[in-house]
Amino acid sequence: MPDFNTEKSFPTGSLIAGIDEAGRGPWAGPVVAGAVIFKDLKIADELAAALNDSKKLSAKKREELFKVLKESDAYIGVGIASEKEIDEMNILQATFTAMHRALEASGLKADFAIVDGNRDPKLYCPSTLVVKGDSKCLSIAAASIIAKVTRDKIMADLALEYPQYGWDKNAGYGTKDHINALEKYGVTPYHRKSYAPIRKLLEKDFALTP
Repeated sequence: MPDFNTEKSFPTGSLIAGIDEAGRGPWAGPVVAGAVIFKDLKIADELAAALNDSKKLSAKKREELFKVLKESDAYIGVGIASEKEIDEMNILQATFTAMHRALEASGLKADFAIVDGNRDPKLYCPSTLVVKGDSKCLSIAAASIIAKVTRDKIMADLALEYPQYGWDKNAGYGTKDHINALEKYGVTPYHRKSYAPIRKLLEKDFALTP
């Protein structure tokens, strides 16, 4: 279970931002990053006990924790990079862009950041990379909840516009129902056209055009 051991390794009184992303793998929609700062590392015991890697929690539990976090004293930022930006700069750079935006949106100037993963987004403050950080660090676990719930809501809203792709259920990942819809209805403006499965479909359609 995540704790504050990593955060406590920094100088006392430092503002530590936990940062994580959601949506690197899907074929459609944006990538979303969350940044969470617990000032003075203060968090309710019940919240600390409930936080974990967002992928290990049910959608209902994530939504409950999202609400609790938003109502807490934590400073929270969300950063989004669109599917167009993903196509223009690649998914890694788009993820870094979303992380920069999330940190800037948090409302506090962080002294340090702890980032889930093994790639440095080169933020305005020094970053410590923590592999599987969402299951180790409370700040990153909180950021993972913020990012995941925010992105799922975006995809559910997009599903109202394009219901046939099932984005409210598959979040844009390449599931069987998503693939079937792509083959039947084609590529939408929200698909990541630089991704190989989408690019192949576009090339196939182009080849079939008289």
